[in-house]
Amino acid sequence: VQERARARDDGRVVVGAGERPGQNVRAAGEDIAAGSVLLRRGRRLGPAELGLLASVGSAEVEVARRPRAAYFATGDELRAVGEALAPGALYNSNSHTLGAMLRRLDVAGEDLGIVRDEPAATAAALRAAAARADVVLTSGGVSVGDADHVRDALAELGEVRFWKVAVKPGRPLAFGRLGGAWFFGLPGNPVSVMVTFCQFVRPALLRLAGETDPPPPLELRATAAAPLRKRPGRVEYQRGILRPDGGGFAVAPAGAQGSGILSSMSRANCFIVLPLESGPVAAGAEVAVVPFAGLL
Repeated sequence: VQERARARDDGRVVVGAGERPGQNVRAAGEDIAAGSVLLRRGRRLGPAELGLLASVGSAEVEVARRPRAAYFATGDELRAVGEALAPGALYNSNSHTLGAMLRRLDVAGEDLGIVRDEPAATAAALRAAAARADVVLTSGGVSVGDADHVRDALAELGEVRFWKVAVKPGRPLAFGRLGGAWFFGLPGNPVSVMVTFCQFVRPALLRLAGETDPPPPLELRATAAAPLRKRPGRVEYQRGILRPDGGGFAVAPAGAQGSGILSSMSRANCFIVLPLESGPVAAGAEVAVVPFAGLL
C-alpha cells in the first residue's frame, strides 16, 4: 500500500518492513472466474446482485414479472379514512396495512376499496379482482357470521383449498383458486391480517415473484422477561419487544395481545413464536422470536 512505501530520487521504491510479495494486489478474475455462473435463476436482485451485474458490464438481464395483487376490505361497518364515523363504524386500516406490506415486497398492489356485506357485491368484487391480478387478498368476511360471504362466494366462483388454520391470531384464513388467480381470505382483525400475511401470503408472493428458494425469516432464541399466557392447540404469534441481554437476548410482551390491538404491533419489533402444544410460559424460559426486520 502506498502509505507503507517510499519513492527514492533514483526512481526506486523502498518498501517498509513486514511486507510480503503479492500483498495488496487484486488478481484478474479473483472474484469471478471466466465461465462461472454469476447468478442462478430464481435469485432476488438486491443491491449486491445489481452491483455484481454492473461489475461485469451486464446492462440487461431477464427477470420475472412483478406479481400483481388486488385487495379489498369487507364490512358494512367500515369507512374510508377521512369520512365521518357513525356510531358502530370504524376506519378501514387493513387496506393500508396490506398496501404497505405489498410495497415492501415490490408487489404491484391495487386497492379496490371497501365491499359491503352483500353476497352479490362480494361475488362481483372477487370477479373483478381475479380478472386483473395474480393474487386476490381480502380482509374480513371469512368467519362464520351471517354477514361473512367471502368463503361462500369463493366456493361458488372458484375453489376453496383450505379454511381455518391452527394459528393465533388468524384462525379463519381461507385459501384457494379464483379463476387464474390465487386467493387468500384474511381475517378481519388487523393484527390477524399482519400475522397471516407474514406466515402465508409473503412466502407465496416470493415464489410468484420468481424466487425458487426464499430464505426463511430469521429466528432467534431469547429469554422471556415476563410470563406469557398461552393455551395448547394453536401456534401463537405474540407481539414482543426484543433487546440485547448480556451475551444473548431477552423479550417482553409489547402490550395487550388481542387481535384488534394494532398499537401493540407498532410498539413491537418481533413475534414471539409459541408452539402448537405449548402452554403458559414462565418468566426466564427460552422462547423463539422472529424479528420484524426483513419480515415487515
